[in-house]
Amino acid sequence: MMASSYNAKDEDGHITVTGPGGGTLRSKKPENTAFKQQRLPAWQPILTAGTVLPAFFIIGLIFIPIGIGLYVTSNNIKEFEVDYTGVDMSSPCFNCSQNFSWNSTTPCTCTIPFFLEQPYESNVFMYYGLSNFYQNHRRYVKSRDDSQLNGDMTSLKEPSKECEPYAYHDNKPIAPCGAIANSMFNDTLELFYNDPNGTKVQIPLTNIGIAWWTDKHVKFKNPGAGEANQNLTAVFQGTTKPLNWRRPVYELDAAANNNGFINEDFIVWMRTAALPTFRKLYRIIKSPSNGMMPTMPRGNYTLEVVYNYPVRSFEGRKRMILSTISWMGGKNPFLGIAYITVGSVCFFLGVVLLIIHHKCGNRNNSADISN
Repeated sequence: MMASSYNAKDEDGHITVTGPGGGTLRSKKPENTAFKQQRLPAWQPILTAGTVLPAFFIIGLIFIPIGIGLYVTSNNIKEFEVDYTGVDMSSPCFNCSQNFSWNSTTPCTCTIPFFLEQPYESNVFMYYGLSNFYQNHRRYVKSRDDSQLNGDMTSLKEPSKECEPYAYHDNKPIAPCGAIANSMFNDTLELFYNDPNGTKVQIPLTNIGIAWWTDKHVKFKNPGAGEANQNLTAVFQGTTKPLNWRRPVYELDAAANNNGFINEDFIVWMRTAALPTFRKLYRIIKSPSNGMMPTMPRGNYTLEVVYNYPVRSFEGRKRMILSTISWMGGKNPFLGIAYITVGSVCFFLGVVLLIIHHKCGNRNNSADISN
């Protein structure tokens, strides 16, 4: 059996080990420094009643008013929702939902009447909402070519492998490629106000300004965007449209600043949602320039839908949402409820701990005096 001996500890904290052959080995013990031996100066808070109780009360007094303000602000936001999936037989869109598919060549139209009980002032934001649609699936999120969407000519003709199986069709590159673009929402929604005198007035909807500025001007560009008098038909020659689209990407809009890859409906859809139930901005209803009349007065309205987007295959639902906004964004009471809950819990714990400290503290003081 081999033997070894240990010498005294060196100044640097290492231990010298003498082996059987007279060789000297160094152990793996950390060096004798303040950092490696954990002797650095440290600050450790001492929790006492004098520091903990005020902290609980201060947090409670700050969080509860903030939560009430957020909750009241959220409740003041007006929101109206219309489900037009057509699941029920009584729904005006029932026939469209039953008979329409991606391969349908004739669009189906349905009309849904609704009543607004209160007027909507300022700008009104119109959203479409989908349920049970998992845009957060890993394969789905990766199925795109950002270089192609940024206007790269090479990627336009040779899409990324991430787009498979939506990269090529009939030996032609798909533009835009990928599953996200292929499943783009394509229902057409129009709003009409039914005037009390019997007139049906169409509400103007704005499709400019619905996408993020950085997406519109940085992430998405048409190929050859710097060229003067750009002809998108010629630029996209040799490519084909996604399988589920009714028209190619260069015919998405008549306006040159909203066509091709920079179409804002397309850009909004390409920003994938994190949850299976989501909404995306569809249009903006601008407030009247004079500001004297509400944007949408109280009364009867009609939603006309060109039913192009089937959802029966994945048991989804479709809806249209009208909403105003505030300084904190859209309607979302969760943040206010969270602040109120945390503040209330902290304030309650502060009261409980104060009572315990008052009772137990007096007992301890009496015991010290008697001793």
